[in-house]
Amino acid sequence: QVQLVESGGGLVLPGGSLRLSCAASGFTFSSYSMSWYRQAPGKERELVAVISGGGSTNYKDSVKGRFTISRDNARNTLYLQMNSLKPEDTAVYFCYRNGGYWGKGTLVTVSA
Repeated sequence: QVQLVESGGGLVLPGGSLRLSCAASGFTFSSYSMSWYRQAPGKERELVAVISGGGSTNYKDSVKGRFTISRDNARNTLYLQMNSLKPEDTAVYFCYRNGGYWGKGTLVTVSA
């Protein structure tokens, strides 16, 4: 079955960096677009970035230039490199595959 397992979250100072990972299994990873979503406390879940199987990317405007989505199809792993983090980036970050498949999320807290 499809499994998505996120890791890499934590507490970071404003201006700092984190790299999130999503280990995927149970499907042909390279054949699917993959996405990162996030959900801040009291807010709706929102799309952060998406990457096609071939590597084309798109980003939420507020993270452009700071976040980079990438994938390693040989390792069935999705990444989100987050730089210049701001307090408003605080959220649970989720990995998503089309068809309604979600990971359980990893918490990112940006705070001094």
